[in-house]
Amino acid sequence: MISADTIKQHLPPDIAARVRSVRLKEDVATLVADAGGLGRAEAAALQERIEQAAGGVPGVREVRVALMADKVQRRIVAVGSGKGGVGKSTLTANLAVALARMGRKVGVVDADIYGPSQPVLLDAADRKPSADGKQLIPVESDFGVKLLSMGQLVAPGKAIAWRGPMTGGALGQLMDAQWGDTELLLVDLPPGTGDVQLTMLQKFKPTGAIVVSTPQDLALIDATRALDLFRQTDTPIIGIVENMAGYICPHCGEASDPFGSGGAEAAARAVGETFLGRIPLAMSIRIASDAGQPPAANDGLQGEPFAAIAARLAEWLDRT
Repeated sequence: MISADTIKQHLPPDIAARVRSVRLKEDVATLVADAGGLGRAEAAALQERIEQAAGGVPGVREVRVALMADKVQRRIVAVGSGKGGVGKSTLTANLAVALARMGRKVGVVDADIYGPSQPVLLDAADRKPSADGKQLIPVESDFGVKLLSMGQLVAPGKAIAWRGPMTGGALGQLMDAQWGDTELLLVDLPPGTGDVQLTMLQKFKPTGAIVVSTPQDLALIDATRALDLFRQTDTPIIGIVENMAGYICPHCGEASDPFGSGGAEAAARAVGETFLGRIPLAMSIRIASDAGQPPAANDGLQGEPFAAIAARLAEWLDRT
């Protein structure tokens, strides 16, 4: 005589691990399975496999499957700057990689619709996202980080000449994709305080924001505007990062500060925000970034500042 235990024993191990209960009434088997972290296509495939496996048990006439999934408590961290050219995208990519190495399930949304650079930084420029109906499925990078970017959806070098409402729609598609079990999304915002930033902050309400600046006074003035935007939208500010902080000549070893020194740290103190750390102006970081090999992906010297800032971000998230 068949029993619920008999049915479960006939399931492949990977399916059995997801089955939470089996109930048998006469010749009808009802199975409840955990579909947490699965996209719609994966969940449908799981249901089909359960039906086939349980339906193959002698004496079972009908199989009914109920899928349950705990909603992932996904958090969003926006990485912004008041102006371009301060290394915001490089910081975002390396923070994501460093967090992934710490065991976090991380995704990156390249919200710089007009100037996407994450596909290059994460070596995914030749990988195109697929879709499940109208929902995009992020690309898996080689660094344990999922990615979606307009740079993967348009031809290389093609200008995106869109007005504000269209960019907002594009951002919504990137954010509402099938992120699966991703727990944290790092959003690489475009520079400035325009439509994309407002859509992100008002519609998706990030858990917190990081502001990136170089040490020079002009960049700090613009960074202050980014801070003000986050405050106006009640977005918690995690802290400020100083990029391009100091340069060591690879030939003579002499240290110099082409963009000044300590400006972002001083600005953080002046406005009462946390200073998260500084990233040096280093040729090796630029070369690795252009090659799609984030320094944070290994234990080298150039990856240490990114790992330290990622650890501070992780601590902030764990406290929040």
